[in-house]
Amino acid sequence: MVELKARSPCFDMLPLKVGHLALAEINPGVLTSVTPFAGQQDAVSDALTQAYGLAFPAPNRMSAAAKARAIWFGLDATLLIGPPAPSGLDRIAGITDQSDAWVCVDLSGPGHEDALARLVPVDMRIQNFPVGQTVRTLLGHMNASITRTAQDAVLILVFRSMAVSLVHDLKEAMEACAARG
Repeated sequence: MVELKARSPCFDMLPLKVGHLALAEINPGVLTSVTPFAGQQDAVSDALTQAYGLAFPAPNRMSAAAKARAIWFGLDATLLIGPPAPSGLDRIAGITDQSDAWVCVDLSGPGHEDALARLVPVDMRIQNFPVGQTVRTLLGHMNASITRTAQDAVLILVFRSMAVSLVHDLKEAMEACAARG
Protein backbone atom coordinates (compact mmCIF):
# COMPACT_ATOMS: atom_id res chain seq x y z
CA MET A 1 0.00 0.00 0.00
CA VAL A 2 1.25 3.48 -0.89
CA GLU A 3 1.90 5.69 2.11
CA LEU A 4 1.02 9.32 1.46
CA LYS A 5 2.74 12.05 3.43
CA ALA A 6 1.73 15.67 3.62
CA ARG A 7 4.37 18.06 2.29
CA SER A 8 4.60 21.79 2.47
CA PRO A 9 4.74 23.62 -0.88
CA CYS A 10 8.45 24.43 -0.44
CA PHE A 11 9.36 21.01 0.97
CA ASP A 12 13.17 20.56 0.94
CA MET A 13 13.79 23.88 -0.89
CA LEU A 14 13.67 26.20 2.13
CA PRO A 15 14.99 27.69 4.34
CA LEU A 16 17.65 29.38 2.24
CA LYS A 17 20.29 31.91 3.23
CA VAL A 18 22.30 33.85 0.66
CA GLY A 19 24.57 36.59 1.91
CA HIS A 20 22.57 38.75 4.32
CA LEU A 21 19.22 37.56 2.94
CA ALA A 22 17.04 34.76 4.27
CA LEU A 23 14.09 33.08 2.62
CA ALA A 24 11.89 30.85 4.75
CA GLU A 25 8.56 29.14 4.23
CA ILE A 26 6.05 29.93 6.91
CA ASN A 27 2.96 28.10 8.00
CA PRO A 28 0.49 30.93 8.46
CA GLY A 29 -2.32 28.79 9.84
CA VAL A 30 -5.72 29.06 8.20
CA LEU A 31 -6.11 31.35 5.18
CA THR A 32 -9.67 32.56 4.64
CA SER A 33 -10.87 34.83 1.87
CA VAL A 34 -13.48 37.26 3.24
CA THR A 35 -15.65 39.36 0.93
CA PRO A 36 -18.40 41.33 2.67
CA PHE A 37 -21.88 41.20 1.17
CA ALA A 38 -23.21 44.54 -0.12
CA GLY A 39 -23.40 47.08 2.70
CA GLN A 40 -21.85 44.71 5.26
CA GLN A 41 -18.21 45.87 5.38
CA ASP A 42 -18.66 47.66 8.73
CA ALA A 43 -20.39 44.59 10.19
CA VAL A 44 -17.55 42.37 8.95
CA SER A 45 -14.99 44.75 10.43
CA ASP A 46 -16.88 44.68 13.76
CA ALA A 47 -16.96 40.86 13.71
CA LEU A 48 -13.21 40.66 13.05
CA THR A 49 -12.52 43.23 15.76
CA GLN A 50 -14.64 41.35 18.32
CA ALA A 51 -13.16 37.96 17.44
CA TYR A 52 -9.49 38.83 16.88
CA GLY A 53 -8.91 42.50 17.62
CA LEU A 54 -8.33 43.52 14.02
CA ALA A 55 -10.37 45.61 11.62
CA PHE A 56 -11.16 45.06 7.96
CA PRO A 57 -8.08 46.59 6.30
CA ALA A 58 -8.10 49.66 4.10
CA PRO A 59 -6.92 49.20 0.49
CA ASN A 60 -3.25 48.23 0.30
CA ARG A 61 -2.99 47.83 4.08
CA MET A 62 -2.69 45.05 6.63
CA SER A 63 -4.44 44.91 9.98
CA ALA A 64 -2.64 42.81 12.60
CA ALA A 65 -3.26 41.55 16.12
CA ALA A 66 -1.59 39.00 18.40
CA LYS A 67 -2.35 35.84 16.42
CA ALA A 68 -4.19 37.09 13.35
CA ARG A 69 -3.70 39.26 10.30
CA ALA A 70 -6.12 40.64 7.76
CA ILE A 71 -4.44 41.54 4.48
CA TRP A 72 -6.16 43.60 1.81
CA PHE A 73 -6.58 41.18 -1.06
CA GLY A 74 -8.36 43.19 -3.72
CA LEU A 75 -11.50 45.24 -4.18
CA ASP A 76 -13.67 44.72 -1.06
CA ALA A 77 -11.77 41.56 -0.13
CA THR A 78 -9.37 40.56 2.61
CA LEU A 79 -7.39 37.47 3.48
CA LEU A 80 -7.74 36.47 7.12
CA ILE A 81 -4.52 34.77 8.19
CA GLY A 82 -4.07 32.63 11.29
CA PRO A 83 -7.33 31.63 12.93
CA PRO A 84 -10.45 30.33 11.19
CA ALA A 85 -13.23 32.74 10.29
CA PRO A 86 -15.31 33.72 13.31
CA SER A 87 -18.63 31.95 13.76
CA GLY A 88 -21.47 33.63 11.89
CA LEU A 89 -19.25 35.55 9.49
CA ASP A 90 -20.74 33.58 6.60
CA ARG A 91 -24.07 35.39 7.16
CA ILE A 92 -22.56 38.78 6.28
CA ALA A 93 -19.68 37.82 3.96
CA GLY A 94 -18.65 35.31 1.39
CA ILE A 95 -15.90 33.19 2.92
CA THR A 96 -13.71 30.49 1.39
CA ASP A 97 -10.89 28.48 2.89
CA GLN A 98 -7.75 29.25 0.87
CA SER A 99 -5.30 27.36 3.10
CA ASP A 100 -4.20 24.87 0.45
CA ALA A 101 -4.11 27.40 -2.39
CA TRP A 102 -1.13 29.56 -1.41
CA VAL A 103 2.54 29.25 -0.52
CA CYS A 104 3.71 31.76 2.07
CA VAL A 105 7.35 32.80 2.40
CA ASP A 106 9.22 35.39 4.41
CA LEU A 107 12.04 37.27 2.69
CA SER A 108 14.18 39.14 5.20
CA GLY A 109 17.48 40.82 5.74
CA PRO A 110 19.25 44.00 4.74
CA GLY A 111 19.02 44.37 0.99
CA HIS A 112 15.79 42.40 0.56
CA GLU A 113 14.41 45.43 -1.31
CA ASP A 114 17.22 45.11 -3.87
CA ALA A 115 16.32 41.48 -4.50
CA LEU A 116 12.65 42.39 -4.92
CA ALA A 117 13.56 45.25 -7.29
CA ARG A 118 14.78 42.61 -9.75
CA LEU A 119 11.38 40.90 -9.82
CA VAL A 120 8.64 43.33 -8.76
CA PRO A 121 7.42 46.40 -10.72
CA VAL A 122 6.63 48.27 -7.48
CA ASP A 123 8.96 50.46 -5.41
CA MET A 124 9.43 48.29 -2.30
CA ARG A 125 11.78 50.66 -0.46
CA ILE A 126 10.74 51.31 3.14
CA GLN A 127 10.04 54.99 2.55
CA ASN A 128 7.46 54.11 -0.12
CA PHE A 129 6.30 50.75 1.24
CA PRO A 130 6.17 51.01 5.06
CA VAL A 131 5.34 48.30 7.60
CA GLY A 132 1.70 47.30 7.19
CA GLN A 133 1.60 48.16 3.47
CA THR A 134 0.49 45.43 1.06
CA VAL A 135 0.17 45.14 -2.69
CA ARG A 136 -1.13 42.67 -5.26
CA THR A 137 1.42 42.68 -8.08
CA LEU A 138 3.64 40.54 -10.24
CA LEU A 139 6.73 38.82 -8.88
CA GLY A 140 8.54 37.73 -12.01
CA HIS A 141 5.77 36.10 -14.03
CA MET A 142 3.63 35.17 -10.99
CA ASN A 143 0.69 36.95 -9.40
CA ALA A 144 1.66 37.73 -5.82
CA SER A 145 0.61 39.43 -2.62
CA ILE A 146 3.50 41.17 -0.88
CA THR A 147 3.13 42.65 2.60
CA ARG A 148 5.75 44.54 4.59
CA THR A 149 5.77 42.87 8.03
CA ALA A 150 8.90 44.50 9.48
CA GLN A 151 11.55 47.06 8.60
CA ASP A 152 13.61 44.36 6.87
CA ALA A 153 11.03 41.68 6.02
CA VAL A 154 8.14 40.98 3.69
CA LEU A 155 5.52 38.25 3.53
CA ILE A 156 5.05 36.92 0.00
CA LEU A 157 2.10 34.80 -1.10
CA VAL A 158 1.82 33.15 -4.53
CA PHE A 159 -0.29 30.27 -5.77
CA ARG A 160 0.90 26.98 -4.32
CA SER A 161 1.50 25.58 -7.81
CA MET A 162 4.16 28.27 -8.31
CA ALA A 163 6.27 27.37 -5.26
CA VAL A 164 9.24 26.02 -7.25
CA SER A 165 9.26 29.07 -9.55
CA LEU A 166 9.00 31.41 -6.56
CA VAL A 167 11.98 29.87 -4.78
CA HIS A 168 14.01 29.71 -8.02
CA ASP A 169 13.37 33.35 -8.93
CA LEU A 170 13.99 34.67 -5.41
CA LYS A 171 17.16 32.57 -5.04
CA GLU A 172 18.55 33.99 -8.30
CA ALA A 173 17.75 37.55 -7.20
CA MET A 174 19.31 36.92 -3.77
CA GLU A 175 22.47 35.49 -5.39
CA ALA A 176 22.74 38.45 -7.78
CA CYS A 177 22.51 40.87 -4.84
CA ALA A 178 25.09 38.91 -2.84
CA ALA A 179 27.47 38.87 -5.81
CA ARG A 180 27.38 42.67 -5.93
CA GLY A 181 28.48 42.81 -2.32
